Amino acid sequence: MKFTSILSSAVLLQNVLAFVPSSKTTQPTFTTSSSKLYISSWGSRGPPSLQKEEDPDPERKIQSYLKEPQSVEAKANLNGSVLVSGWVNTKERTDQTVFDFLNHEESAFRFEKIVAFVDDSKFAKKRLISRSARYTGLLDKLDFIQAETPGALPTLDQLMGVKSWVVNAGSDMGVVKQVAELVKNSPHVENVAVLITEAQTTSIADQQAVLADYQFLSDMGKTFAIVAVGSITESPEGSMPYALKDFGSEDAVLPIDAVYGRDESLRLVTECLGLSSGSNKAIIFSEVDNVNMTEAKLIKGLREGGYTRPQEIDHMLVKGAAAYQKAIDEYKIRKPEITQQDEWLAMKQKELEDNAAERKQKAKEEYEEKKRMEIDEIAREWAKREYFRKSMSGDMPYSEEEYVKSVWDRALFEGDLKYRMIRGMDTDERKELADFKKKQEKKKAMMLERAKQSLEDALGEDVLTKTGDDEDEE
Repeated sequence: MKFTSILSSAVLLQNVLAFVPSSKTTQPTFTTSSSKLYISSWGSRGPPSLQKEEDPDPERKIQSYLKEPQSVEAKANLNGSVLVSGWVNTKERTDQTVFDFLNHEESAFRFEKIVAFVDDSKFAKKRLISRSARYTGLLDKLDFIQAETPGALPTLDQLMGVKSWVVNAGSDMGVVKQVAELVKNSPHVENVAVLITEAQTTSIADQQAVLADYQFLSDMGKTFAIVAVGSITESPEGSMPYALKDFGSEDAVLPIDAVYGRDESLRLVTECLGLSSGSNKAIIFSEVDNVNMTEAKLIKGLREGGYTRPQEIDHMLVKGAAAYQKAIDEYKIRKPEITQQDEWLAMKQKELEDNAAERKQKAKEEYEEKKRMEIDEIAREWAKREYFRKSMSGDMPYSEEEYVKSVWDRALFEGDLKYRMIRGMDTDERKELADFKKKQEKKKAMMLERAKQSLEDALGEDVLTKTGDDEDEE
């Protein structure tokens, strides 16, 4: 009885202490009490579920390797004016994403002016002056400079007052070298980030020649970042893990069919512009399909561990897969034996690799479902606003739910339109609304025809004809 009383008191004391408020307002931390209250056959360490593995395998438990996400260091000169060149010159897309990244309120960028250097200022204004640009405050910062000739780079006069420069150079290494020359001669440009696409078409010799030009910028005290990727696709941002190799190195040659997502490439070049760890780096990024590659495991672990995109990219630039692989190798030296659990994990990893296509399809379906839910939410809000507006202007014979149901097709149209506008996608509100109304009229006519046919089948054509004759006689 005495032992039971002592144990009960100890447990009660623990419960009381667990609810004592902390004086800190940051994320909670958990400490281990110096007094062990477990008295059982498990010993002072307690039951297995509460025992901490002293030396976990980083390959199986990546979170034991990763530290909690920390703030990352940004460059000190991310203010003033930034020039964006090489985008907004095509009818196929708005190219607003790169401007949104540079204007994002949670980023380290504090630019007072974001200047679009374009072939046609009038055309570019139509592409970028959108609802989403207005909602995010981009329009308050946006300015335009027109090239002297289509495809030309800015002159030194046009670079006056520009502190940072983001360049889409395509696969033209001549353009990349010209950018270095302009930055070298500009008294104002301090920071430049260059995106190279279709990097598999460039030679190692050309890459190394470019590096020599950009190293000179570093010697001058200016910073640069070169991001090289394969052929551009429309894959969503963050949908694929990636590997990093040094630009110009012998082992960084991309396969001829290498591809990379457009939005992901824009994320990389803008983050390298802003991150201190991206200073004076020239990197080739490639998508990783094999889930067993170290890079794939590491990036998955970073994202599951709550790392933001800047934190994730900073970790890959500073430590990357090499540091993670070193931790795995060191663990294997300490504990070289292969357990049954390791064999089971290897089998499961092989199953994962074999089912890669299924996972991709599932990820796509999840993306589409998330999109559908967002559109439905926007559509419902639109329908509710329309109900309120019409009910205030006169008699409304329907309840709110009945009205929403009656206009749901139109609501979905408005939801899809706004969803695309918010993301800077190409829209033509007037034309799309006209097309929608035409389709609705056709749909209505078809439904009436089907209803008439059903009625004729149910009553018989003679009855309908006789009824029509009687009405004519009256």
